[in-house]
Amino acid sequence: MDMFNLTGKRALVTGSSQGIGLALARGLAQAGAEVVLNGRDAAKLAAAVADLPGARSLAFDVTRHDDVREAVDRFEAETGAIDILVNNAGMQHRSPLEDFPPDAFERLLQTNIASVFHAGQAVARHMIGRRKGKIINIASATTALARPSIAPYAATKGAVASLTRGMAVDWAKHGLNCNAIAPGYFATPLNVALSSDPEFNLWLEKRTPAGRWGRLEELAGACVFLASDAASFVNGHVLYVDGGITASL
Repeated sequence: MDMFNLTGKRALVTGSSQGIGLALARGLAQAGAEVVLNGRDAAKLAAAVADLPGARSLAFDVTRHDDVREAVDRFEAETGAIDILVNNAGMQHRSPLEDFPPDAFERLLQTNIASVFHAGQAVARHMIGRRKGKIINIASATTALARPSIAPYAATKGAVASLTRGMAVDWAKHGLNCNAIAPGYFATPLNVALSSDPEFNLWLEKRTPAGRWGRLEELAGACVFLASDAASFVNGHVLYVDGGITASL
């Protein structure tokens, strides 16, 4: 099982002060990686670092290209290589499409897809020089499916899948593996409006072949796999971790 061992590797996880990002960081740490947490809320970030032994923090706004590049370059120069990047930062906004606020649409674009470009490019420039590195982007079941009131969110997650494939095509020749994980429905702060709705819970249990919400720790294995030597020839792939919801009519 040595091929899954991440000892000696360092992983930066964006948007990791809570929810899926923190769960992925915890899974990477359990596999031996040194994890670097990122977030915009200083208090939440500090609490997450305190709760994860050995973790570091790297605060920057994922939507600001120059800030991301400056933070990554400084970290690489002062601390060392980022071997694994997990682009997890994201947001949601629900509204009927005909009434969807343009400013919310722009925030979704910047947070969910532009951030993947910003952090991906900043880290990849260093990985390319070392001729190795793992980039894992967090997509969604809505990469393949749509639901009422979240069309712009689904559009950004479709774009994440396309950008992931583009990263693989451009950077595989430099030794990088670029893949995505597409979670189904997990009870996180992003989904609290749904997880607290009995009607939605009933719908989800019937709609998902597994008959339940996913547990956050169930995402960790996919992340460890894609971050490890076990996935050395996996590139441009979107791995759905969704209880079968995208496989079922």
